[in-house]
Amino acid sequence: MSDQTIDAKRGLMERLNEGTVICAEGYLFELERRGYVQAGAFVPEAVLEYPEAVMTLHREFMRAGSDVVEAFTYYGHREKLRLIGKEDKLEALQRDALTIAKRVASEAPGLGIETPLVAGNICNTNVWNPSDRATDDEVRRMFEEQVNWAVEAGVDFIIGETFNFYGEARIALETIKAANLPAVITLTLHKQETFRDDVDVEVAFQKLEQAGADVVGLNCAMGPQTILPYMERIRRAVSCHVAALPVPYRTTSEQPTFQSLQDPTCDCIPGDRPFPTALDPFICNRYELAEFGQQAVAMDIRYLGICCGSGPHHIRSLAEALGRRTPASQYSPDMSKHYALGSDPTLKKMNQQFVEKL
Repeated sequence: MSDQTIDAKRGLMERLNEGTVICAEGYLFELERRGYVQAGAFVPEAVLEYPEAVMTLHREFMRAGSDVVEAFTYYGHREKLRLIGKEDKLEALQRDALTIAKRVASEAPGLGIETPLVAGNICNTNVWNPSDRATDDEVRRMFEEQVNWAVEAGVDFIIGETFNFYGEARIALETIKAANLPAVITLTLHKQETFRDDVDVEVAFQKLEQAGADVVGLNCAMGPQTILPYMERIRRAVSCHVAALPVPYRTTSEQPTFQSLQDPTCDCIPGDRPFPTALDPFICNRYELAEFGQQAVAMDIRYLGICCGSGPHHIRSLAEALGRRTPASQYSPDMSKHYALGSDPTLKKMNQQFVEKL
């Protein structure tokens, strides 16, 4: 890649019109596994308490092929911080998360890759209630302060994500567009066929497109196999770009979300619900995520990623399945060198002959 190409930073719509955009998500789960986020409240306090941990994960996702460094502000809103008694930390958390994201993105030329886009983030508030119109204003105020901080930080676009309600997603979209920024709006389906305010899938995304959303789609809750049928419906329903960001878990038609998964082989899980801390047996391998990416692209879905539970190896596999070579691809598997399973002619025959007994 030439220096000129590296220095030129294309915008979101330019990249989507020319190809695919990969957006790594899943920071809450990965940082919880590493010991920097508490499961349950799932508040991104690590931004303030362990900024190096956040920075490191951003770097790992960027090296793995993410075209977007998404500021770690998911669930970093007023309602969540109130819940843990730290509402006074809201602005500092938001601004620091944006600063961290921009700093990591600026390191990309040193890796020989195009500078990633920096995205702000707003999300489900767990406050909006379709039966209480007063919550419209409450939620709008929450979104406006977050969007304003993102604008001041100079983000390239804003992601509004994981909305269970079409109505809340609509308020998020209106807030983003008022700031004159591109908007990626992704909602989350659970076990029901409609969103929680009884709006049909196709209708919701058609309305969001008409209201100015640049990219619409689904994220979280569903794994690759249960999200893809809905993605096909959404792709047919809208003409704008479409986003698909499943969780990396083997969900099924009987248990379509990672919240609904059950593990009959283990009787020691608190509450007998694997979500969110005992999902390990259900994790997709990297090849399943690669297959998901290829299937999505075949549907002309160009904004791709993986949500809660993803690791950098999943993102690298997704990127490589789309024909890319990332900085982390230097260490992609090469089993030819394995002492027993490999094919390198210098390997010891006695070890290769022992394979069946491994």
